[in-house]
Order: sequence, then C-alpha cells, then structure tokens
Amino acid sequence: MSTVTPTVRPARSVLARRGVLAVALSLAANALVLALVLASGAVQPYSQLAYPPVLFLSGAGAVGATLVYSYLTTRVENPDRTFLRVALAVLVVSFLPDIGLLVGDPEATLPAVLVLMAMHVIVAGVCIATLTKIGRTATAV
Repeated sequence: MSTVTPTVRPARSVLARRGVLAVALSLAANALVLALVLASGAVQPYSQLAYPPVLFLSGAGAVGATLVYSYLTTRVENPDRTFLRVALAVLVVSFLPDIGLLVGDPEATLPAVLVLMAMHVIVAGVCIATLTKIGRTATAV
C-alpha cells in the first residue's frame, strides 16, 4: 500500500523571493561567463555575445520560468516534477534559434553559438535549482 503526501504549495512571497533570486543568479552567472569568454579571446567577436542581449534574454528567461512555475503550483499535483519536464523541453527548443544563427548569420561561429547555448543551460539550471525543491534536502527551505 502506498501513501500519498499532499504537495505543499509555496506562498506567493516565497515564489517572489525565489523568482528574484533566479533572475539575479542567472544574470550574475551569465555575466561572469560572458566576461570570461570575452577576456579569453577564445571566441571571435560576435554581436550576440554582448552584455545587452545576454543580460536581457537571461533575465527574461528567468522571469518567464518563474511565471510558469508559479502557474504550475496552482494547477498540477506535483509542480516540481512538471516544471522540470517543461524546463527541459523549453531548453531544447531554445537551442533552435541558436542553431539558426549558424545557418542564417555569416558572423556566427560554432564556438560563439556553443557559448550562447551554454548560457541557456545555465539559466535553466539556475531556475530549476532556485524555484523547485528538486535536489534539496528535507530540512532545506
């Protein structure tokens, strides 16, 4: 016989704090990656590897993830598991425009596009880790 443990929905204030943290960490992590890539000279200069588009899209992605997670907490039995699935699906789809850059933008190089894709992974990882309880211990908040 199995037992069903009801899911405790986080309060709106908790979701807001987690969302702000997700945005802040996503921005900081991708700004650091961009600074290291630009300083190393490992990637040829590319207009998409600049602070305005990277920070705007990183922040927008984290805000969007927060809104989706918040919505899921009101609609599904296990929002963490569902969010993980949605986030991974959106991550895969988010690679398509980057791949399109290789085809449609003569300035794009494979290393530059791989850095952009890595930044998508960073935002997804930060959002999953910050918004959900996945990977946290039972005593962690």
